Amino acid sequence: MRLIIQRVTKAKVTSDGAVTGQINRGFLVLIGIGPNDTKQTADLLSKKLCNLRIFEDENEKMNLSIKDINGKLLIVSQFTLYADCKKGNRPSFANAASPDIAEELYEYFMEKCKQEGVHVEKRKIRCSYGSRITKRWTSYYFARTINICY
Repeated sequence: MRLIIQRVTKAKVTSDGAVTGQINRGFLVLIGIGPNDTKQTADLLSKKLCNLRIFEDENEKMNLSIKDINGKLLIVSQFTLYADCKKGNRPSFANAASPDIAEELYEYFMEKCKQEGVHVEKRKIRCSYGSRITKRWTSYYFARTINICY
Protein backbone atom coordinates (compact mmCIF):
# COMPACT_ATOMS: atom_id res chain seq x y z
CA MET A 1 0.00 0.00 0.00
CA ARG A 2 1.32 3.41 -0.93
CA LEU A 3 0.09 6.72 0.38
CA ILE A 4 0.90 10.20 -0.76
CA ILE A 5 -0.18 12.48 2.09
CA GLN A 6 -0.62 16.19 1.50
CA ARG A 7 -1.43 18.47 4.41
CA VAL A 8 -3.98 20.96 3.10
CA THR A 9 -5.98 23.96 4.22
CA LYS A 10 -8.53 23.16 1.52
CA ALA A 11 -8.90 20.46 -1.08
CA LYS A 12 -11.64 19.59 -3.51
CA VAL A 13 -12.26 17.08 -6.20
CA THR A 14 -14.33 17.81 -9.27
CA SER A 15 -15.68 15.52 -11.93
CA ASP A 16 -17.18 16.94 -15.11
CA GLY A 17 -17.23 20.36 -13.45
CA ALA A 18 -19.17 19.22 -10.37
CA VAL A 19 -17.60 19.13 -6.91
CA THR A 20 -17.66 15.53 -5.74
CA GLY A 21 -15.70 15.95 -2.53
CA GLN A 22 -14.12 18.72 -0.53
CA ILE A 23 -12.54 19.33 2.83
CA ASN A 24 -11.07 22.18 4.75
CA ARG A 25 -8.07 21.60 6.99
CA GLY A 26 -6.81 18.03 6.84
CA PHE A 27 -5.10 15.58 4.52
CA LEU A 28 -5.53 14.91 0.83
CA VAL A 29 -4.44 11.29 0.56
CA LEU A 30 -3.71 9.44 -2.65
CA ILE A 31 -3.83 5.70 -1.99
CA GLY A 32 -2.47 2.96 -4.21
CA ILE A 33 -3.07 -0.67 -3.35
CA GLY A 34 -0.76 -3.50 -4.34
CA PRO A 35 -1.58 -7.18 -4.88
CA ASN A 36 0.10 -8.24 -1.62
CA ASP A 37 -1.67 -5.71 0.58
CA THR A 38 -3.98 -7.06 3.27
CA LYS A 39 -6.36 -5.79 5.92
CA GLN A 40 -3.41 -5.87 8.31
CA THR A 41 -1.59 -3.43 6.02
CA ALA A 42 -4.63 -1.16 6.02
CA ASP A 43 -4.92 -1.42 9.82
CA LEU A 44 -1.33 -0.31 10.29
CA LEU A 45 -1.37 2.55 7.79
CA SER A 46 -4.79 3.91 8.75
CA LYS A 47 -3.75 4.10 12.40
CA LYS A 48 -0.44 5.69 11.46
CA LEU A 49 -2.16 8.23 9.18
CA CYS A 50 -4.75 9.26 11.76
CA ASN A 51 -2.12 9.69 14.46
CA LEU A 52 0.56 11.35 12.31
CA ARG A 53 1.54 14.56 14.12
CA ILE A 54 2.30 17.08 11.39
CA PHE A 55 -0.02 19.93 12.36
CA GLU A 56 1.40 22.81 14.36
CA ASP A 57 0.50 23.46 17.98
CA GLU A 58 0.43 26.85 19.70
CA ASN A 59 4.25 26.84 19.77
CA GLU A 60 4.48 26.22 16.00
CA LYS A 61 5.80 22.70 16.58
CA MET A 62 4.41 19.80 14.59
CA ASN A 63 2.79 18.05 17.55
CA LEU A 64 -0.85 17.66 16.54
CA SER A 65 -2.58 14.89 14.64
CA ILE A 66 -5.55 15.23 12.32
CA LYS A 67 -7.71 14.01 15.21
CA ASP A 68 -6.34 16.74 17.49
CA ILE A 69 -7.38 19.49 15.07
CA ASN A 70 -10.70 17.87 14.07
CA GLY A 71 -9.38 17.71 10.53
CA LYS A 72 -10.78 15.70 7.66
CA LEU A 73 -9.44 13.23 5.13
CA LEU A 74 -10.10 13.33 1.40
CA ILE A 75 -8.98 9.90 0.20
CA VAL A 76 -8.49 9.34 -3.51
CA SER A 77 -7.89 5.93 -5.08
CA GLN A 78 -4.79 6.19 -7.28
CA PHE A 79 -3.56 2.95 -8.85
CA THR A 80 -0.85 4.88 -10.73
CA LEU A 81 1.20 5.02 -7.53
CA TYR A 82 2.27 1.52 -8.55
CA ALA A 83 3.55 2.57 -11.97
CA ASP A 84 6.85 0.92 -12.87
CA CYS A 85 9.12 2.83 -15.26
CA LYS A 86 12.26 0.74 -14.83
CA LYS A 87 12.15 -0.52 -18.40
CA GLY A 88 11.45 1.81 -21.26
CA ASN A 89 9.40 4.97 -21.08
CA ARG A 90 5.88 3.59 -20.85
CA PRO A 91 4.80 2.77 -17.31
CA SER A 92 3.53 -0.66 -16.39
CA PHE A 93 0.77 -0.98 -13.82
CA ALA A 94 1.22 -4.72 -13.30
CA ASN A 95 2.27 -4.08 -9.69
CA ALA A 96 -1.10 -2.56 -8.77
CA ALA A 97 -3.79 -4.73 -7.22
CA SER A 98 -6.67 -5.90 -9.38
CA PRO A 99 -9.70 -3.60 -9.20
CA ASP A 100 -11.76 -5.99 -7.06
CA ILE A 101 -9.01 -6.42 -4.44
CA ALA A 102 -8.18 -2.70 -4.49
CA GLU A 103 -11.83 -1.67 -4.06
CA GLU A 104 -12.30 -3.91 -1.05
CA LEU A 105 -9.15 -2.66 0.69
CA TYR A 106 -9.90 0.96 -0.23
CA GLU A 107 -13.30 0.72 1.49
CA TYR A 108 -11.76 -1.12 4.45
CA PHE A 109 -9.00 1.52 4.83
CA MET A 110 -11.56 4.33 4.92
CA GLU A 111 -13.65 2.48 7.49
CA LYS A 112 -10.59 2.03 9.72
CA CYS A 113 -9.88 5.79 9.51
CA LYS A 114 -13.48 6.46 10.56
CA GLN A 115 -13.03 4.11 13.50
CA GLU A 116 -10.03 6.23 14.52
CA GLY A 117 -12.48 9.13 14.85
CA VAL A 118 -11.61 11.03 11.66
CA HIS A 119 -14.19 12.29 9.17
CA VAL A 120 -13.51 10.77 5.75
CA GLU A 121 -14.55 11.95 2.31
CA LYS A 122 -14.00 9.21 -0.23
CA ARG A 123 -13.61 9.81 -3.91
CA LYS A 124 -12.86 7.48 -6.74
CA ILE A 125 -11.55 9.81 -9.37
CA ARG A 126 -8.75 9.90 -11.80
CA CYS A 127 -7.55 13.33 -10.70
CA SER A 128 -8.76 16.89 -10.60
CA TYR A 129 -5.52 18.70 -11.21
CA GLY A 130 -5.09 18.10 -14.91
CA SER A 131 -3.86 14.54 -15.05
CA ARG A 132 -4.66 11.15 -13.64
CA ILE A 133 -1.02 10.15 -13.35
CA THR A 134 0.86 10.40 -10.09
CA LYS A 135 4.32 8.87 -10.01
CA ARG A 136 6.48 8.45 -6.97
CA TRP A 137 10.12 8.07 -7.88
CA THR A 138 12.83 7.22 -5.41
CA SER A 139 16.53 7.09 -6.04
CA TYR A 140 16.92 3.30 -5.82
CA TYR A 141 15.02 2.96 -9.10
CA PHE A 142 17.70 4.91 -10.90
CA ALA A 143 20.78 4.19 -8.77
CA ARG A 144 21.08 7.82 -7.73
CA THR A 145 21.15 9.48 -4.35
CA ILE A 146 18.27 11.90 -4.80
CA ASN A 147 14.51 11.60 -4.38
CA ILE A 148 12.17 12.89 -7.06
CA CYS A 149 8.48 13.10 -6.20
CA TYR A 150 5.76 14.07 -8.64
